[in-house]
Amino acid sequence: RQGLPQAGLELLASSDPPASLQTPQVTEDRDPEPSRMQMPRGNPLLLSYTLQELLARDTVQVELIPEKKGLFLKHVEYEVSSQRFKSSVYRRYNDFVVFHDMLLHRFPYRMVPALPPKRMLGADREFIEARRRALKRFINLVARHPPFSEDVILKLFLSFSGSDVQNKLKESAQFVGDEFMNCKLATRAKDFLPADIQTQFAVSRELIRNIYNGFYKLRDRAERIASRAIDNAADLLIFGKELSALGSDTTPLPSWATLNSSTWGALKQALKGLSVEFALLADKAAQQGKQEENDVVEKLNLFLDLLQSYKDLCERHERGVLHKHQRALHKYSLMKRQMMSAAVQNREPESVEQLESRIVEQENAIQTMELRNYFSLYCLHQETQLIHVYLPLTSHILGAFVNSQIQGHKEMSKVWNDLKPKLSCLFAGPHSALTPPRSPPEDGVCPH
Repeated sequence: RQGLPQAGLELLASSDPPASLQTPQVTEDRDPEPSRMQMPRGNPLLLSYTLQELLARDTVQVELIPEKKGLFLKHVEYEVSSQRFKSSVYRRYNDFVVFHDMLLHRFPYRMVPALPPKRMLGADREFIEARRRALKRFINLVARHPPFSEDVILKLFLSFSGSDVQNKLKESAQFVGDEFMNCKLATRAKDFLPADIQTQFAVSRELIRNIYNGFYKLRDRAERIASRAIDNAADLLIFGKELSALGSDTTPLPSWATLNSSTWGALKQALKGLSVEFALLADKAAQQGKQEENDVVEKLNLFLDLLQSYKDLCERHERGVLHKHQRALHKYSLMKRQMMSAAVQNREPESVEQLESRIVEQENAIQTMELRNYFSLYCLHQETQLIHVYLPLTSHILGAFVNSQIQGHKEMSKVWNDLKPKLSCLFAGPHSALTPPRSPPEDGVCPH
């Protein structure tokens, strides 16, 4: 036992079922029960999925129910629609919480994405929309995760239309252990792990930490770019309205100021109509900002949510079972000392037998924890591969960013070009010819 890997000898006290200290029995001579997880074909350690295959597993929409929108809500309801199950159900935030807890109960050694905060009081529209987006990212990551997507609790959450989905979810997990208890290869996970699994785990964890930090900065800049496009839209709209206000000014102009010239009247007429073009420019800029929010920022957030769930899993892997395993070993050593003391003091046979029985139970518990440790490392190996399957999402994000820039600038350029001829009447040249002013020389000094 001294030679066991030390990173991640942990058991989730908050998520393991009461029967978690039992060793799952591998039965090869009969067909497994329908609820029992099947052994993967080929090398069970390797994932053979592509990003396209994961994304094609399901697409789940999470929308606010229209009549529930508002600033002051007792609760918010969502319409959750699954493409895979062809279902549409209504869910509240607390339903997501129970579903999340059941996932952790069933899959303590997998990446379970975090939920957004509840924030009961003072939930404004901006917060509600941000939470809706986060819930959508959460359920899509879960629906596309290979083990999660085949579990009954996902199907229940996405398709059960009864009035009490929370109790239904709890009932489904009541008599079912976690993945360790139901996976046929759980007791043999060590056989599939590479000899240097601890080194690989440490290197992978450091790499994914660096990737997370880089993508976090990218997401921050993408948010700023999208926000600037939306701010630009608001400025263009106001700019056009101010031009229109100038053109609509009805203040009478005294004749001594005009000197028989109709310049101001012509300018006002031209300015009045420019608000339409600037409103169109504002609309194009707003569309670009929204497209960057949906196609760039949201994809970055999706990937960051996945990376964060990996970081959380690594922490769970290191802080739980290791502590329990160390306590179990300490308890075992105390029992052995008591046994030796009892033998020396010639205690009654009944008390010695009870102590021997407790020692055997403790040895079984320690053995199960060791098996769980190897199974946890086995799952971590697969989850690390899943992160790398998602890495090509980077090209999707960059492609969406480039396309939004190309499309946005192209559409705005067309509006600017259409606007330019309408400005000609604003510039009076010699012999009343209407020509735009020449660009000033590079030194900034205008010629006579």
